[in-house]
Amino acid sequence: MSDGFDLRDEPWIPVRLNSSSASVGLRELFLRAHEIEDLEVPVPPAASGLLRLLAAMTVRIALDGGTHLDDEDLAEDAAEWFSARRRILAKGRFDPAAVSGYFDRADLAGRFDLFDSERPFLQDPRLRTACVDAAGNPNPSGVNKLVFGRPTGVNGAVLFGHFTDTAPVAVPAREAAWHLIAQLYYGPSGQCTPRRITPDKPGNGTAGPLRKVISFHPWAQRLFTTLVLAVPAPGGTPESTIPDLCPWEEELHDPLGPLAPPTWPTRLLTGRSRHAVLLDPTEDRTQVRDAYVTWATRQPVASAADPYVILDMPKGDGQPAPRLASGQRALWRDLDALLLRTTDGRSRRPPILEKLPRDLLPQLRVRAYGFDQDGQQRDRGWFEATTPPVLGWQQEVDERMAFRVDRCHRAAEDVGERLDFAARLGWKLATEPGGDPSAKVKLNAKKPGPWAEAALRRFWPAAERVFWWLVEAEDRPVDPYRPFVEAALTVLDETIGTARGDLRVARARNRARAALLALVPADDGSRPAGD
Repeated sequence: MSDGFDLRDEPWIPVRLNSSSASVGLRELFLRAHEIEDLEVPVPPAASGLLRLLAAMTVRIALDGGTHLDDEDLAEDAAEWFSARRRILAKGRFDPAAVSGYFDRADLAGRFDLFDSERPFLQDPRLRTACVDAAGNPNPSGVNKLVFGRPTGVNGAVLFGHFTDTAPVAVPAREAAWHLIAQLYYGPSGQCTPRRITPDKPGNGTAGPLRKVISFHPWAQRLFTTLVLAVPAPGGTPESTIPDLCPWEEELHDPLGPLAPPTWPTRLLTGRSRHAVLLDPTEDRTQVRDAYVTWATRQPVASAADPYVILDMPKGDGQPAPRLASGQRALWRDLDALLLRTTDGRSRRPPILEKLPRDLLPQLRVRAYGFDQDGQQRDRGWFEATTPPVLGWQQEVDERMAFRVDRCHRAAEDVGERLDFAARLGWKLATEPGGDPSAKVKLNAKKPGPWAEAALRRFWPAAERVFWWLVEAEDRPVDPYRPFVEAALTVLDETIGTARGDLRVARARNRARAALLALVPADDGSRPAGD
């Protein structure tokens, strides 16, 4: 039974359609995916999770003849699977009959409704009776706990607007859907609303599967192509006799048992959440006034290689780890790991960027969604970024450009690291009296001084301009270090400025500049500008 906010038809997903902003439901999104130019979900962690959900739905809707992309026989032959994907892409749109055939399935009735009384979408209705206080009264978590960016308790940071637990503000239903998805993928670990199933009533859980992580997606000119390319290729997940189903396609999970293994493709994309959520709507079903947010399982969770993340190799022993999101790191600094198959054992390309159709590569961009968080409760900020069409530079297509991007990136990182050292060195020499100004200096990591942070904050935007200048034209210098060193010298001088222009500061500046100049190749006959 539908209770009033059917995600199939309610306009809850912001998109760019015919060069204008619009909102669509799931049905219209798939029917018009060949017209939709972009997603415009304003909460990047929600957009990241939504893409995974849409990719799982694409598996059920996209057809090659009468065969879906998750067909077991098709998946046994990788070459045939990619051929089937090419034939689906060639159609240019989803079959309207297949779209209706999926969303109107009788066994899914009510399961796309955000407030369905029996099976609300991606929620657990059992929380109404499991999350109670000692007297058996409902013990919800509060709507502020649901909405990322609102403070909860006494520790939460205010990212957008001012809200308090004593005066909660209801959130529109479509926005609640975004934050529901974000919670399931990026939710925190640690303390949460207690959930009573046995006499024990634990009130802590583990982090969502994408917490702290940045994910990368091939991005086409139309959403149809983006969604078909978002379906991961077969392989890389454990075999299982359990049917590969999405949460809304099967019965509710037993919270006392382990999650089902992350089978390909839909459980891998949609079945790894460690959180359970239930929304409490207003009477008119247009807003969410409260919510329950708690743990979904306390059993160990099987590891899975997410197809959209860069895996960084450990320096010593240990397992590869997904690259973490950082609000201080621009997307171009990850390009080498997106273009090269491997970066000399340092990282591994996201599997979703492997074996993309050659004819599409010149137009494909990469969209990144990141949420800068710690592993527990602290959220620092989220971001979305999109590259130019760079996937035509992948190693297997244009090896020369792939390695040039890698070399320029390495030069930028080396110079940035040296600038950090030079600025700390200069600060120490400028502020500590006495001693031989030419002697070796021992730096204190706990007392870096203000110059290093200020210099790096100026350097990386300048370095991005140098990077694109180096890689986008044929007549650029063979060695990339000089332009980055020139940029670093400029920002170092700007950072030091004219304050305390005495002899000690002048000597400190010269030592810091010398540390940067040492990166310029010795056989280079000229010197960087400004020396």
